[in-house]
Amino acid sequence: MPDLASVQKAIQDVRPSLQADGGDIELISVSEDGKVTVRLTGACGSCPMAIMTLKQGVEAYLKKVVPAVTEVVQG
Repeated sequence: MPDLASVQKAIQDVRPSLQADGGDIELISVSEDGKVTVRLTGACGSCPMAIMTLKQGVEAYLKKVVPAVTEVVQG
């Protein structure tokens, strides 16, 4: 299971990029198998590019800095 504090720190690291586009990100849960569930809010919540942002941006970064993360999904 990914360390919760490490996941929270990684979320804080990506937050400014999302906020620059009028959005934000909220951590919902971290499962024992490494699945991280987040909620994209603001402009990111309704953006058609949200899935790409989530997978290529948020998920890629979290997997890099917290190797126990296996997937990032919207909840």
